[in-house]
Amino acid sequence: MDAEYILTVIVPVFNEEESLPRLKKELDYFLEKSIVKTKVLFVDDHSGDGSLQLIRKYSGSVDYDYLSLEQNSGLSTALKAGIDHVDTPYTAYMDADLQTNPMDFLLFFPYMKKYALINGIRQNRSDTLIKRLSSRIANAFRRWMIKDNIRDTCCPLKIMHTSVAQEIPFFKGMHRFLPALFMLKGGTVKEVPVRHFPRFAGKAKYHLFNRLVGPMFDTFAFVWMRKRNIQYKIKERS
Repeated sequence: MDAEYILTVIVPVFNEEESLPRLKKELDYFLEKSIVKTKVLFVDDHSGDGSLQLIRKYSGSVDYDYLSLEQNSGLSTALKAGIDHVDTPYTAYMDADLQTNPMDFLLFFPYMKKYALINGIRQNRSDTLIKRLSSRIANAFRRWMIKDNIRDTCCPLKIMHTSVAQEIPFFKGMHRFLPALFMLKGGTVKEVPVRHFPRFAGKAKYHLFNRLVGPMFDTFAFVWMRKRNIQYKIKERS
């Protein structure tokens, strides 16, 4: 009888038909090398291309499952849906665009037990100048507002304790604040440098507006929520 799974890798997908065959090969290789028993959960965010058909095909293999959302709902919703359906002690997250590589999860494994969230820091970003500048501005504004000292909160390589991930409050845009949300629950966060690559295929889903304006409003929403977050400790009980 196979040992129980320890880690689930959530991969949100929206119109990534061109990247998925290469991604499947990279994930297969990672599953072979992983030192803990791992499975993959694709979450299709109502793609309009052939992504869902490919995901269905891949999920006929051992170690692969999928969810398909009824309507396009955005990355935060796809990620929450995945987390809600994870049944392993640890949850990983990566994007489907191959700008990061699942093999870098191996760098996270030594810290899994000690830290509630391990967050990547993308090295030598292979993005356009506009994308790098907008990301730098958004990150600087977020750090100034919420004081979490996380250098690359939006890095799409993370491993987290499932029990904590399933308790954190979710809202639109929350994927930008996962380290801060874990801290809000008393969780510890570790940052680990990871590689970064040019986009393999397809088109980026984000532009200057939703890299700057959206995150700014999301930051205000997070600050509002954090101030009103209810926390308590029981001193005595009968």
